[in-house]
Amino acid sequence: KSGTELNARAIFKAAGLDYKDMGRVEFLPYAESVELIKNRQLDATLQSSGLGMAAIRDLASTMPVTFVEIPAEVVEKIASDAYLAGVIPAGTYDGQDADVPTVAITNILVTHEKVSDEVAYQMTKLMFDNLSALGNAHSAAKDIKLENATQNLPIPLHPGAERFYKEAGVLK
Repeated sequence: KSGTELNARAIFKAAGLDYKDMGRVEFLPYAESVELIKNRQLDATLQSSGLGMAAIRDLASTMPVTFVEIPAEVVEKIASDAYLAGVIPAGTYDGQDADVPTVAITNILVTHEKVSDEVAYQMTKLMFDNLSALGNAHSAAKDIKLENATQNLPIPLHPGAERFYKEAGVLK
């Protein structure tokens, strides 16, 4: 019941597939599934991760890899605040010469309602004040943009975060 597994179920269902359609299904960490592919013990893996994920970069650098497109019509069946059409840009991985249509998932910073408005405000402000450091720590953070931070949210904003976004001019 990991996020990746829940995503796999949604994507497979939208494509008219089920785990029963697979020869064998394993629920493994990223790196372990990649090792099994390298050892020719696993044919495919569905990964929910940021672009340029290390385990997939490693796999693509050691053997030819085929990225399977998730067509727009499949994404449309599950499109919501959580699932959006996306793309793996050409060159993200060794040997990947073309863009690959896929499904994207919005990552959000989540807290509970008992966190004070001031703490939620400061957390949000500090995140945006330090985007370059976050981008240096993980390449996916380079895609965080203030102007689209409040789009496609599956849950309401914390009042402290809402205050920050209003001050930043993202919300009215």
